[in-house]
Amino acid sequence: MIVNGVERPRPGSARRLLSDYLRHDLGLTGTHVGCEHGVCGCCTVLMDGRPVRSCLMLGVQAEGHQVTTIEGLAPSNEALHPVQQAFKECHGLQCGFCTPGFVLAIAGLLAENPSPSEQEIEEGIAGNLCRCTGYASIRRAVFRAVELSGGSRPE
Repeated sequence: MIVNGVERPRPGSARRLLSDYLRHDLGLTGTHVGCEHGVCGCCTVLMDGRPVRSCLMLGVQAEGHQVTTIEGLAPSNEALHPVQQAFKECHGLQCGFCTPGFVLAIAGLLAENPSPSEQEIEEGIAGNLCRCTGYASIRRAVFRAVELSGGSRPE
């Protein structure tokens, strides 16, 4: 599999979860594990550009695919991805535990639909839980990310 643009070997065990492979074998600890049931969204990564729950997948299921974690989202160490920039500008995080999952879910949404409606934005973030922000700042960050990505903001 390709992880953040680098070819990686298959997990040592066919039973290793993708989240554990990323965190423990590859040291990519930005992929957080919250509920371990796919409900909270903290473990969200992009597989071939689409958001997936890494705690619900075996590492071997990612073979032959491109996996992007929060560490590989930005094009360079100097520039933030538009969604990361929007979260920074709009204070879209507090404790930060859910943030990588939200950022990747939103990046996947905007890659598929650069000008989502408010309803599509709600659906795009509905699978991620935050216990700190009340979601208002996260929604503002999504609208800002749409602007930064060159899409048109919903009216």
